[in-house]
Parts: sequence; C-alpha cells; structure tokens
Amino acid sequence: MLILTLNCGSSSIKYQVIEAETEATRAVGTVERIGMSGAILTHKRDFEQAIKVTGEILDHAQALEYILGVLLSKNHGVMAELNEIAAIGHRVVHGGETFNHSVLITPKVYNEIRDTIELAPLHNPANLKGIDACSRNLPGKPQVAVFDTAFHQTLPEKAFLYGLPYVLYKRHKIRRYGFHGTSHFYVSNRLYSISGLEKENSKVITIHLGNGCSMAAILNGLSQDTSMGFTPLEGLLMGTRSGDLDPSTILFIMNKEELSLSSANTLLNKHSGLMGISGVSSDMREIIQEMENGDKKAKNAFDIFCYRVKKYIGSYAAALGGVDAIVFTGGIGENAALVREHVLAGMEFLGVKLDKEANNNGPKERKITTKSSKTQVWVVPTNEELVIARDTIKIIFGVQKIVND
Repeated sequence: MLILTLNCGSSSIKYQVIEAETEATRAVGTVERIGMSGAILTHKRDFEQAIKVTGEILDHAQALEYILGVLLSKNHGVMAELNEIAAIGHRVVHGGETFNHSVLITPKVYNEIRDTIELAPLHNPANLKGIDACSRNLPGKPQVAVFDTAFHQTLPEKAFLYGLPYVLYKRHKIRRYGFHGTSHFYVSNRLYSISGLEKENSKVITIHLGNGCSMAAILNGLSQDTSMGFTPLEGLLMGTRSGDLDPSTILFIMNKEELSLSSANTLLNKHSGLMGISGVSSDMREIIQEMENGDKKAKNAFDIFCYRVKKYIGSYAAALGGVDAIVFTGGIGENAALVREHVLAGMEFLGVKLDKEANNNGPKERKITTKSSKTQVWVVPTNEELVIARDTIKIIFGVQKIVND
C-alpha cells in the first residue's frame, strides 16, 4: 500500500511515494517550470541515479500525468498499477484559524482552503491545483490536507496578537500564524524518541534553517511561540527574505525609491536576506566560501544570520522559563557546522557545552553537546513528507502510526 505525497508550488510539484507498512521511501522527485518552456521532471528511485524527463507541461494536471507515468514505467517505476496508491497527502501552506490538524479533503474543506487564499495568495492556489490534479488523474482516491500552520494553532493570544487595533484581528484575522509547522512537529517529536527527554514538562527550541528559516518555542510538545508571523517574512534572516524589520523602514524606502506595493513586496521577499546583504548569494555554502576568502559583505551576512538565531534562542529560553533541548534542522541547520558553532558560542550560561567533534561529524542525526552539557543540542534531519504520509494513513485508515520511531 503506497501513499503519494505532493507539495505543489505555483510552477512546481515535489512528490514522494512512501510505503505505508514500512514507511520506506520508494521514490522522490520534482517537476519544475510548469507552464513554462523546458519543463523538467527529476525522478529518483531507491538508491538509483536520478533521471530527468523534459517536455511541455502546461499545468499541474499534466505534471501529475508525467509523475504517474514515470511511477508506472518499467525501468524507473515503483508500482504496477495506479490502484497501489491508497491515498494522497498534500502539503497545504495555510489553514488560517480554521484548521488546527490535518483533515480529509471534502468539498467543504476544499472551499475553506480556498477561503484562506487571501492569507497565502502565492501558495494556497497552487495547493488547490494539486488537489484538482489528483481529482482528475486519480478519481475516487482519498486526499488529505496537512497544514503548515496547524502545529502553531496552540499559540496563546499573548504570542499571536500584534500591537494593532484589535478590530483588525477580528475583521481581517491579522495575527501570527507561523509556518514550517510540519517540520517543527516532526523534529520535536523525534527528539522525544531519541533523547530520553519526556514530552511532559519539557522545554524545547526547534530551529529550521534553510532558504526559509523559522524557530519555535515548544512547551510539553505544544508550540507556544514561533518566529514567522502573519506571513513567512517575519523573524530570522533568510536566503532572500529580510526577516524582522521596523515597519517604517519599508514605508521610507517606498517613498524614496518610488516603489509600488508589488515592488516593495518583491524587495522584502526576493532581494533581501543573505542575498541582499552579501550581494553574492542566498546559499549559505557560497556565503561561507566567500567569507573565508575575505569578502566583508559575506561575513556581515553570516554574522547577522547567526546573531538573529542566537537572539531568538535567548528570547525563547526566557519565554519558556528555561530550555532542556535545542534542535537544528533544515538544509543549513543539518549541514552547516560553522553556523551551529557560531550560534551556540557563548551559550554556556544556558548550560550548552558544544562537542566540536560531534558537531563536525556529518549531517546525520546526532547529539552535538557533551555528556556534561545541561542543555542537550541535537541535529535532526527533518522529514515533512513522512508526517504527511502518517497523517494521511491515520485519517484514511484510522491507524495512528505504522512504525515506531
């Protein structure tokens, strides 16, 4: 029995095929440049080399046709017939205040996701296209929506309300929603399984660092605060996003540079962050390389990035009344030992004693603090697709979890 997971962007689809009984990943892939010339499907099965297929892929429905075609192919497929797919799990970016957990997609749920489009105009329409594509290509197969925002629906009002007139929250639902919830949920629960830390009475800070970056303060397994806000723009410095910013700054820039709302939005989301400060790249690997070559702006970008994370750790430790464990995940969090070292430098006052050898010992799951460290720090590779598959299995078949961690 196979679960197909889909993560649909405006011009892309990321997919995985996961075996329900063993939770083994049978295939992974992406379709890029949907609706543009030279669309590319990249597909990888088990431990084989990835293959690439190019073609004119006009929309998400056609992209899914390509995906299903390669999954059924004799040389690169993982199934003999489509009936082996038991269900489809979709990553849906925004569930607003309506969804605090994953749900079976019904016409009512579909309309409620559509109602949140104004909260995520770049993401939710694409997620709906993925649902539509499955309805067309896999008719009758149950589909489940897994929301990026759901894990953070336990935030208290003191954490999710902004210092704006309350009527704006009531009228337009302007509040902190938070994102990367599936990742924060997975790595925090994985921590409880491998560290010996009990979920009850635990204080955990999770740090997801990639092109997009966010952190969460988690008390007894429940999210209490998170760095991303009404949109994914707030919080940490990111690949191309500014993160925290005095709101007056963008008004000043718009006036001086005569920017439209659209141009200002592009400036903050596409041309800021690591890219904006360094002028080199949004990729931390290239930032570090240029910094080590003596590039001053690259060093500024690196230092600001690490400082923001350090500052949030301090604020979340204060909010939680202490911290038992810190978890790094995401492309940067899992792979950039130098980032972790700089973030954790000087945190002995929080009981952190870094084991430099463990920190430098590859991207695998491991503890990177010494035995005498009062606060544990872990690297835990995230697996959002597994969460999507598990939630899909739970909702469709009533099975909480197929395989224990």
